[in-house]
Amino acid sequence: MLPASNRLRRSDDFRRAVRSGRRASRRAVVLHLLVEDGCTEPPRVGFVVNKAVGNAVLRNRVHRRLRAVLTTRLPDLPAGSLAVVRALPSSASASYDELAADVDGALTRLLKS
Repeated sequence: MLPASNRLRRSDDFRRAVRSGRRASRRAVVLHLLVEDGCTEPPRVGFVVNKAVGNAVLRNRVHRRLRAVLTTRLPDLPAGSLAVVRALPSSASASYDELAADVDGALTRLLKS
């Protein structure tokens, strides 16, 4: 489970991360990352899994898998960063390992530069 201090909840934070952050896309996910310099808060993560992914059962499964992947990647995120993970329709048929590989690839690209 993602700790409460690491969850994005306000729509303004989602909007700011998506509009002002950097973006990396993979087959099943798009990752938006906004790193705020000088901020000492813990990194916060939010998820967007819309109806294009599938019915409620599929959306919830994808959301749970992405949440589990990002929980283990929290130490890799810089302090004060806002991350939004948007699931693409292909995420419905992706396995946990494929989702993890896509998230890792996107994170590596965004944190490299």
